[in-house]
Amino acid sequence: MHMQYLTLTRTVPVVADYDVVVCGGGPSGFIAAIAAARLGARTALVERLGFLGGMATASLVAPISVFNYNGRRVIDGIPWEFIERLIDVGGAREEKPLGNITFSPEKYKLVAQRMVLEAGVSLYFHSHLTGCKKEGNRLTHIYIDNKNGTEAIAAGYFIDCTGDADLSHQAGVPMQPVKSELQPATLIFMLGGVDTGMLPKIRHSDQGVNYHDLDMKRIFEAVGQKQKLPLYGGPWYCGVLDEGLVLLNITRTYANMADNRQASQTECLLREDVFTFVELLRTHVPAFRNAFLVMTAPQAGTRETRRIQGVHTLTGDEYLEATDFPDAVSRGCHPVDIHSAESTNQVCKFLKDAAFVPYRCLIAPGYPNLIVGGRAFSADGISSASVRVQASVMGLGQAAGVAAGLCVPSGADVSGVDIGQLRAVLTNWGANLEK
Repeated sequence: MHMQYLTLTRTVPVVADYDVVVCGGGPSGFIAAIAAARLGARTALVERLGFLGGMATASLVAPISVFNYNGRRVIDGIPWEFIERLIDVGGAREEKPLGNITFSPEKYKLVAQRMVLEAGVSLYFHSHLTGCKKEGNRLTHIYIDNKNGTEAIAAGYFIDCTGDADLSHQAGVPMQPVKSELQPATLIFMLGGVDTGMLPKIRHSDQGVNYHDLDMKRIFEAVGQKQKLPLYGGPWYCGVLDEGLVLLNITRTYANMADNRQASQTECLLREDVFTFVELLRTHVPAFRNAFLVMTAPQAGTRETRRIQGVHTLTGDEYLEATDFPDAVSRGCHPVDIHSAESTNQVCKFLKDAAFVPYRCLIAPGYPNLIVGGRAFSADGISSASVRVQASVMGLGQAAGVAAGLCVPSGADVSGVDIGQLRAVLTNWGANLEK
């Protein structure tokens, strides 16, 4: 089909000018914004939804994993401060000793919002990132669309925490080649009326355990011998603190969720699959006999899309060997978790020790004022399959926010940030960067 193009000529108002603009208000983004603002940077956070939390609150991905490993707190600083504040309002429970966090999605939204606003960050909710303006490879503005129309925001530094590398992609940053199929998308759903006391895998507390329910899987396999079932994974589930409520991670399908057409088809397919699985659970699993569907997540959960080609690409070997780096700025301790998009299979490799992520993975060569936080950082498919989870990307967001904040006073390129000072600030805030 021949593609037609329209040439648009319109004037876009520049509505604000900041030191740092963070795109994406998920676990990485809201932490990045707090970090930059606490260093005195005039900071804005742009989010396409009307609340913060990303995969945690828009996709109901639970638990928040993983903060502890081998008896040590691995992800700390602002991320753990957030967890403590969430616990203080009755919105979370630490599953000790591993440090997975069972949480209330609604209180997560509230505490994240409070911390961002307390830090003095300007929030732009319901605002879609639609493009950027550059001078050479230096970003000068982003374009957003919201109820006010198309607007531009200027900044000295930009942090891409969109998860899908949307800002980096629009800026022309080279991406990692996709060498194999992407990990599948999943639409998580919440059930009420569940006998949670009968569920053996609802508390994710122990190290070295894959919390899929094998008894439930065997039921699915038996039913699958008699009727065609949708593709599924796990099954995994997690509580949300209240008795009788459970989040189910079962559905899956292949999709490039960075492509609008595929994402739209996927949401429709998985929503149909949810209702199939609800009836399957009610009919065949005693704990779900009286269950009812409370809600599906507002959007399908995405495990993998674009990743930038950074100054350094973190390899699986480096990650699994817990290679230390002179510019290490964050850690990861979730297993390398690779889900098949074509079957129920999963590769799950547990780490010997918590791994390190170097700052060079957060920046792209030749882009002087762009930092990437979250799962779009420069990594191969193996290391990314661990770092993509919430606690790890919170750590990346903290590092990205501090780096941007440190660059502001001198106007330094992000590649020229003082690594010693960056690591010192992160360590002073509580980040664990020691082997």
